[in-house]
Amino acid sequence: MIVDAHHHLWDPGRRAYPWLDDAALAPIHRPYRLDDLRRETRRAGVTRTVLVQTLPSVAETAEFLDIARRSQGLIGGVVGWVDLTEQAVAETIAGLRALPGGEHLVGIRHQAQDEREPDWLLREDVVRGLAAVADAGLVYDLLVLPHQLPAAIAAVQRVPHGRFVLDHAAKPPIRDGRLEPWAGRLRQLAAHPNTACKLSGLVTEADWGTWEVDDLRPYADVVMEAFGAHRVLAGSDWPVCELAASYDQVWQAVGALLEPLAHDERTAVLGATAARTYRL
Repeated sequence: MIVDAHHHLWDPGRRAYPWLDDAALAPIHRPYRLDDLRRETRRAGVTRTVLVQTLPSVAETAEFLDIARRSQGLIGGVVGWVDLTEQAVAETIAGLRALPGGEHLVGIRHQAQDEREPDWLLREDVVRGLAAVADAGLVYDLLVLPHQLPAAIAAVQRVPHGRFVLDHAAKPPIRDGRLEPWAGRLRQLAAHPNTACKLSGLVTEADWGTWEVDDLRPYADVVMEAFGAHRVLAGSDWPVCELAASYDQVWQAVGALLEPLAHDERTAVLGATAARTYRL
């Protein structure tokens, strides 16, 4: 079983995606739909996926839940969005669960990486929202940059009953070839047993045109050493990955990075950890 623990779908013809307006993202400024996902996963041997929000939009989350319902088991879970700063987080989550496909809601995410406040996750209203996500039995996906990891660590400490997954290993500075202070902060987060980490998004943190697996390996090794295989989830970050690599190439790179691991460890990273963490 291979679970793609992190991918997206979007259609610029249906709604606006302001972050896609960046000229550098022009190659992926086009629709990516369920049929496209089926084609890519079939070719790569991926059997289940986790579809992750792209916009701060409850409407997008509702649409994703319905797509998951119609995916015939391919999309096992949806990481959606709610406004963590609202008082009615629990009610919004309950409303999403009542929709067609609502049983596929497995997590919540907000693009904290785009917030100007480095400590946005520590705002009183946000922490209250994170607690509501935890109370609902959902995972919270941490989308942060390396300089925001201290806030992520503190947020995890303030919501000890929550379950947290770090997206894209906090986007390490692969292009610059530096490990610190990213690696030290990652290890501090991993010290909390209610956290896990996605081995995803690395190809787009490297040089898009010249990256090799060996460029990614030091960072993947830190992730594996810090979290252990049973708290690491492999994901493609498709279609974003297409800026640097095809869907197949991402999974080939993942396979190469996991080659030194024991069989049970590879099984965990490639699917078992995602299935358990998101309760697919």
